[in-house]
Amino acid sequence: MVEDFEEKPAGSLDLEQYWALISRRRWHILISLSLGWLIVWATGWVLPSVYKSGTLILVEQPTMPKDYVLPNVNDDIQDRLQSITQQILSRTRLLHIIDELNLYATDRKRLTPDELVERMRKDIEIQLVRDERSRQVTAFNVYYSSHDPHVAQQVTSELTGLYISENLEVRQQESADTTKFLESQLEEAGKALAEQEEKVREFKDQHPGELPTQLGSNLQILTGLQNQLQNQEDALNTAKQQNAYLQSLLRQYETWRGDGAVPGGLPTLGKLKAQLADLRSRYTDRHPDVRKLKEQIARIEKMREHVPADKPNGAGSRIGANAGTVSGEDADLWDTSPMAQLEGQLRANQVEIKNRERDIAALQARVNQYQSRLSHEPVVEQQFADLSRGYDQSKANYDDLLKKKNQSAMATSLEVRQQGEHFRVIDPPSLPVKPDFPNHLKLCGIGLGVGLALAGVVAGGAEFLDDRLHSEKAIKELLPVAVLGEVPDIIHPDEEAAHRKNLTAAWATTALVFAAVLGGFALSYLRG
Repeated sequence: MVEDFEEKPAGSLDLEQYWALISRRRWHILISLSLGWLIVWATGWVLPSVYKSGTLILVEQPTMPKDYVLPNVNDDIQDRLQSITQQILSRTRLLHIIDELNLYATDRKRLTPDELVERMRKDIEIQLVRDERSRQVTAFNVYYSSHDPHVAQQVTSELTGLYISENLEVRQQESADTTKFLESQLEEAGKALAEQEEKVREFKDQHPGELPTQLGSNLQILTGLQNQLQNQEDALNTAKQQNAYLQSLLRQYETWRGDGAVPGGLPTLGKLKAQLADLRSRYTDRHPDVRKLKEQIARIEKMREHVPADKPNGAGSRIGANAGTVSGEDADLWDTSPMAQLEGQLRANQVEIKNRERDIAALQARVNQYQSRLSHEPVVEQQFADLSRGYDQSKANYDDLLKKKNQSAMATSLEVRQQGEHFRVIDPPSLPVKPDFPNHLKLCGIGLGVGLALAGVVAGGAEFLDDRLHSEKAIKELLPVAVLGEVPDIIHPDEEAAHRKNLTAAWATTALVFAAVLGGFALSYLRG
């Protein structure tokens, strides 16, 4: 008998205790499980159905490559979507949609306009679709929930149209504002550039021929003037030599006329020819000095033709009576022609000398003028550089703004033609057939969990409040001495029949509860 009271393994004892607990509290468990599941499951069928309509909107990139036309609006689609969403979900827009589609008709009497707007905002859902690699927004979904599936579809369609039109309007407005701003900046830059051009023009008018850009031409002109001055000085020296020669020749003619002899200066023709050869070595035959010397040689040769061949060449020799005497006709010719020509040449030579001296003075003045310009050139260059720096900056700013303005105008034209980045509906707003809430299948599972939890709480509470002993272990722990024997249970037939009847009812109830739960799951699945 002692062996019958030996303790069994802890694991087996615990299972027996749990099974005994379930057996004793089967009605608590079955009733609690049934009530918990039934309440949650029935609540799902009592709650009004909510239908959700959705649409997929694709963010299409511009048809024109960015290398050709740069966009002039914000390229961050997420920021733009947030801005557009705030505008669409504004109080004015939502109240307009509520009035237009007669939304929340049963709740308008008890809800204020602000509460209606807040309720509609909760019924609207926006989900962004991102690229897995770049994490860029490529599309987004617009959802709206309502008790009427047709109303849900209408509101979703209205919201979709608002997103598309608002995006186009926002992009066109931003593009137009950018172009307008650049036009105003370009106008101001044009005024500044005009002021700089006027300053440059005034500076050029105040310093003619002294600009740094004219340095090379001034040097060339100065070099040319110096060459001309040197040529004029050489020509003046030649003219002075010619003047001295003509004066000496004229004195010889005057001496001959006084003595009645042929002048000894006529044989100086060789000197003139030598001088002509020297001039030809330096100048061409078209040079004025060469031409004049040739004319002089020609006149002297003509004069020699009038002198008799037997006339002595000595300046002071006398002419004999029978040989070498000049006739009266020859003397008159000698007096009128050579002397007049020499005097005319002398007067022309003196005029030439004066002209040469006047030209040299003028050339010297111009040379001094250009030398003065060159001496002032560093100061003028510094002033012009300071002035040009402001002009170059204004010109660069104007050109840059002009380029940006033209690019912005092209981008605005692209937006107006709807060829920029825009939204396109991929899936039109759907007409929901099944409600999105409540999810009867999910609520059925939740009800089962709630029923099991409630059954555990009720059974545990009843067991905790019961002060009776239901196990041998509890009795052994309660007795101060060891148990030496036991008296078997004496069960009356009526009690045994009642026990069997109670057990049969419990199993039948258990089968009924599980059948109801399974039927609830099946109905939820079929109706969901």
